[in-house]
Amino acid sequence: MSTSTPRRPDARAKPSARHTRDTTTSPTERAVTYGILCLFALIALTPVAGILSTALSSQSSLDTGFSLPKSLNWGNFADAWTRGHFGTYLVSSVVVAVAVVALTTVLATLAAYAFGTMRFPGSNALFYLFVVGLTLPQEAVIVPLYFDLRHWGLTNTYWGLILPQTAQSLAFGVFWMRTYFRNTPRSLLEAARIDGATHWTSLTRVLLPMGRPAFATLTVIVFMWTWNEFLMALVMVSDEAHRTVPLGLAFFQGQHSSDTALLAAAAALIALPVVVVYLLLQRRFIQGMLTGATKE
Repeated sequence: MSTSTPRRPDARAKPSARHTRDTTTSPTERAVTYGILCLFALIALTPVAGILSTALSSQSSLDTGFSLPKSLNWGNFADAWTRGHFGTYLVSSVVVAVAVVALTTVLATLAAYAFGTMRFPGSNALFYLFVVGLTLPQEAVIVPLYFDLRHWGLTNTYWGLILPQTAQSLAFGVFWMRTYFRNTPRSLLEAARIDGATHWTSLTRVLLPMGRPAFATLTVIVFMWTWNEFLMALVMVSDEAHRTVPLGLAFFQGQHSSDTALLAAAAALIALPVVVVYLLLQRRFIQGMLTGATKE
C-alpha cells in the first residue's frame, strides 16, 4: 500500500503576469498622473502668484494680476503693516484663534471619546444633536446671538468672539474625532482595561498618541476657520482694540481702495500665519485626511 505525499508549492514559482500588472504602474500612467497633479497645482497657485506679483509692484503702478513687476518693492509689506495697524489686529487674531483651537480640541476630544467608545442611554440622539450644528448657517443665529452676548456684556470683548466660534467648531470637532475613535480597534481599549487603565489613561496614553494625524487635522481646520472669520467679528466688535485681521483688512480696503499694491501686500500678510501653520503640520494633516477617508 503506497502513500502519496502532498505536493508542496514551488517556492521558485513566479507571480502570474496578471498579478504583476495589477501591482505596477507603467511609465505612461505615472506621466499622466503627474501631469494632472501639476495642472491642478498650477491652477491652485496661479491666484497666489498674482497676489504676490501685485504686492511687489510699485504703489504708483496700475498693473495688476500676473504682470511681472519692474522692481521688487519689499517695502510695500512694511508700509501696509504700519498704515493698516495690523500689529494690533494680529494680536487680537492670535488670542482668539489660539483660545478657540484650544477649547475646541479639548472639548471635542472629550465628547468624541464618550460618543465613540462608551454606550449610554441617549448617546446616538445626543450625537446627532451635535451634528445638527453642521447644518445651521451662521447668518441664521448671528442676530439673536448678538443680543444675548450684549445682554451679558460680552460684545467688544475677546470672549464675544471666542465663545461663539468655539460652539460653532464643536459640531465638526466632535464628528471628526468620533470617527477616529470609532475606527480604533477595540482590542486596544480592552487590553488597556485589563491592565487597569482608566478612561482618562486610555484616552491620553493610548488613543491620543495614535491619533496625532486626526488631532493635527482638526487643529489646522479650526485654526483656518477662526483666523478667516469675518462676520462674527464684524457684528460682535466695534472698537479697534479687538478687531481681527480680516476685519482690519476690510477697513484698510475702504481707506486704500486704489492702492492695489498695498492691498495685495496686506492680504499676503494676513494669509501668512495660516500657511505657516499648515506647513508645520502638513504631514500630520495629510495623514489625518487619508485616515478619515478610509474605514476599517
